[in-house]
Amino acid sequence: MTSKITLIGYRATGKTTVARRLSELMRVPTVDTDVAIEERAGKSIARIFSEDGEPRFRDLEAAVVAEYLIVPEPLIVSTGGGAPLREETRLVMKSRSVVFWLTASVETIARRMTRDETTASRRPSLTEAKSPIEEISSVLAAREPFYRAAATFVVDTENKSIQDVVDEVYKLSQSDFARS
Repeated sequence: MTSKITLIGYRATGKTTVARRLSELMRVPTVDTDVAIEERAGKSIARIFSEDGEPRFRDLEAAVVAEYLIVPEPLIVSTGGGAPLREETRLVMKSRSVVFWLTASVETIARRMTRDETTASRRPSLTEAKSPIEEISSVLAAREPFYRAAATFVVDTENKSIQDVVDEVYKLSQSDFARS
């Protein structure tokens, strides 16, 4: 079994929920890097973006991801959607964990985001797009190469229950490939 699992992907693809369920199943602690960043900064991600700028947020994110992945104990890390944007962060993820890229369609992501009451208050708009669909499409297209570069495995969450996704991640994390 691998000692570290990192979950990446766009907002609302299930990273935090899957991490919590995997944590219970595997009896391994989990950390949500967005929560850790907010606790350290003493403010929401949206406020960090507006007051300090995206580069400062990415600095905090890179430091938090590296800090959690460097510890020797087993851990499940749920990252923010932009965590793989920096090469240094991708390299830490790939060298210190098995990385699962959780995916879903633009429409499904938009639907899930509207159901998440914390999205608007905690997370900034990332583009000047007129609609959520336009923003998701634009940002997802820009991020896809970074997700692909970081991922050990891709897990489609479309039309799957959380438990189905958890089972798939768990099974893949136990594979011979994940152990190497």
